[in-house]
Parts: sequence; structure tokens; C-alpha cells
Amino acid sequence: MSRGLPLFLALDQGGHASRALVFDATGKLIASAQKNIATLHPGRGRVEHDPGALLTSVTRVCNAVVRQLGARHAHIQTAGLATQRSTLVCWERETGQALSPVLSWQDRRGARQTVSLASHAARIREVTGLVLSPHYGASKLAWCLGNLQPAKQALRLNRLAAGPLASFILANLLTEKPLLVDPVNAARTLLWDYRRYDWSPELLELFRIPAQILPRSVPNHHLYGHLRLGTRDIPLTVVTGDQPAALYAGGDPAEDSIYVNIGTGAFLQRLHGETPPQAPGLLASVVWQEQHHVLYALEGTVNGAGSALLWLRLRSGMSEKAMLAKMPAWLASEMEVPLFLNGISGLGSPYWTPGLYSRFIGRGDTRQKMSAVVESIVFLLCVNLERMYSSAAPLKRIVASGGLTQWDGLCQRLADLSELPVHRSILHEATATGLARLLGVRACTPLVTRVFVPVENIPLKRRYADWRVALEAALAKMKSDT
Repeated sequence: MSRGLPLFLALDQGGHASRALVFDATGKLIASAQKNIATLHPGRGRVEHDPGALLTSVTRVCNAVVRQLGARHAHIQTAGLATQRSTLVCWERETGQALSPVLSWQDRRGARQTVSLASHAARIREVTGLVLSPHYGASKLAWCLGNLQPAKQALRLNRLAAGPLASFILANLLTEKPLLVDPVNAARTLLWDYRRYDWSPELLELFRIPAQILPRSVPNHHLYGHLRLGTRDIPLTVVTGDQPAALYAGGDPAEDSIYVNIGTGAFLQRLHGETPPQAPGLLASVVWQEQHHVLYALEGTVNGAGSALLWLRLRSGMSEKAMLAKMPAWLASEMEVPLFLNGISGLGSPYWTPGLYSRFIGRGDTRQKMSAVVESIVFLLCVNLERMYSSAAPLKRIVASGGLTQWDGLCQRLADLSELPVHRSILHEATATGLARLLGVRACTPLVTRVFVPVENIPLKRRYADWRVALEAALAKMKSDT
């Protein structure tokens, strides 16, 4: 690489770690750094991060890639940021100091308010493209305003700022200390009108959120400010969410493909062009907005993916290293496994039921239960896939990325059950790679390391049918009990 070629910095702040990756114009990875962050569970339904530790992690990975690059850091042309959507923070407007924890997308402490607003669910969906759920930001923000004294005091003094995690990071890391938000992250608050590209006065009133505390909405591609790196101020010109960024890891996404990214949660996206999609139980998500051009996707959410495996691993006393070493062989065996009703972090689309009790149906040892949890992830993905078949062009493939897709057994089950070939990406950093492409890196690296072709798998299909019956029965019982 010529020392004068431009470089691009992609910052990926995810649920387990903050990452900084530097690419050259050909898409080659030049430098990278990662700093893990802790996920805290201070109470039932509460999932959060320490805001100071999170900001420090982002700063440290930035400093680490500057050290790796040395004088070459002067060739970084632009930077971008991708964050966890639906994650929310309150902070002091002037200083940037956090006045709340970082409330994770998995957090459900606002569930009581969403239940009280059930009669408004149809209107909320019409305005936002989302379902009424405590996973999104509005009820979390309302909880903060009602329960956190520092936030209440700052509001009285007109010094409160609040909004998506991306806005909090921008306010603290950029030299201009801006109060801005991009459409992808704003759209995950239940307060943003996804057709007007701005906050909805109607929904702000409904959730009792003062408009003046929220960041100003600007396009995804925008000069947000400058990031001080070494001896230079680098323009930060793209902000988006982690899953929409991952869509672009292999270039422009195609409408005949389903994009599945499996990490802490699992997310399915199908591009839908410039018209908002409609499908029962699924989401109409903003993928990209630039001036008056907006791109939408149909999206499904499986909350309990990596988080469900973590839940079982902690209960069984197994180390992460042991699980990772043994899982491929467990998934390759033809042993019978129990069924797992997976309500970890709340049951996502298309059911949207926060209180499902997670449990196994049938007996099994640790290896059988681990395999059952993996199968529950595949089953939930396929329930969502079935809702996407009728949308737009015929489906030709599933493009899979994310940490859990390293397991051949998961990918093969997904192919067998969906009856679609699964193209597994070689990229372990799909979010950062997609973000780099949005910044201007256009050269394509081959994405597929293996294609999993569907084969007839009668036992798996039988378990899927039994699992659906058991889940529907559990949901019906929950409904009758309330």
C-alpha cells in the first residue's frame, strides 16, 4: 500500500465490545483494536452498561489504532460510527456527563408503561414502523425522567440531553460536542416519524417526553463533527446502527436475499427499497437516509441468541472456552435434543411477548440442552423468515454473518429448515466492514467461505413442528392467565 492512500476509520460500539478498524481504499484491513465492555444485570428485566467505561473503551481503541498506524494515521480521511440501536442514555448537555446508565436494547424496565399504552399500539406502528415494545427507547427514557433524580434536576435546569447511545458518544468524543442523531438510531426510539424523518410531536406527547432534550435529526451521511486522533481532527461523516451497517458488508444488499446477523441477538433484514414494508409482526426499519432519499428494510428480531447461550452456560457452570470447543461436535451429532422455549431477553418478532418463561421441554444433559438452545435460535429465525417470503421478489438465499455462524451445524440447520441456501460470510466484522463501505470503501472482498445447501432433515422438521405447537400453547396460556 502506498503511504499516501486514504484510510477510513470504522468505529463499532457493540453489546460486548468497542472496536476500531482502519481500512484502505481497496478494503484491506490496516489496523484494528478491540476493548471488551461489561454488561450489567442489576435487576429483573434490567440490562445496562457503565457509561464511563463504555466511552473509555471507544477512546482506547481509537488510541490503539493510532499507535499501530504511527505517522500513517495522518492519512485517515474520514470516520464513521455504528452503535447498538434501541440503547439509550441521559446526559448533562454542557459537560456530556452521563446522568443515567447506558440502558441496553435488551433492557425492559419500561414494560409497565408500554402495557398502559396498549390502546395506542396501532397508531405507534403507523407512525414509527415498529411495534409497541419496552426494548425501544421511549419507555426507557420515560422511566429515567420519572426515577432518576440527576435527570430530573437537569431537566428543571434545562440542561438535560437524552437519546440514542450514538448521540451520547458523539457529544463526548467529537470536538464540537454536537447534539445530533441519525435516522437509523432515532427510528428505534418509538418517537421518530419514519416517513417525515423527524421526531413525532404526537408521540412525544403520548410518552410525555420534552422535545427540547432530544438531539436534532440529521441524515446518516452528514458532517457530525471532528474526532481528535493523534495530531489531527478527523471528520466523522457517517452514523448508523450496527445491523443496517452489516447489510453493506458485501456491497449493496439485494432484495432477493435475507441478511441474518447472529450475535447477542439475531436480526433478519430484507431490503424493501424506498417504500416502507408492511408485514404482520415484523418491523419497517430505516436502513439509510441521505437528504430526501430513504431506504427501508423488513426486519425481524430474535432477542435470545448469544444471550440465550450465555444464560445456559452460566447455569451449567461451563466456561466459554469449553463451550466454544465442544459446540461444533455437539451440533454435528445426530442425538435427540429437547425443545427450548426461548424467552431470553423477551420474545421478539413476530410474537412480541416480553414475559415468556424460558424452559426446556424434555430431558437432556448439557450438550443436548446447548444444542436445543441453538435450535431454538434457528426455529425463531425461520418463524420470521416465513413472514418475509411474500415480500417483494422471490427469495434466493440467506446471507449469514455474526459470531454464532461459525458453527456449521447452525448454518446447516438454517438451510435445511428454510429450504434456502445459506451463504456464510468470511467476515467476522460485518458491521465495521459495512460501515467502511458507507464511508467510501467500495472494493469488494469475497464474502462467502461456504454455501450450506438444504438437505431433507425429517427429525429437525419434526422438532420444529413440535416446538411451534409448544410455543403457541405457552403463549395461549399466558394470555388466558392475564
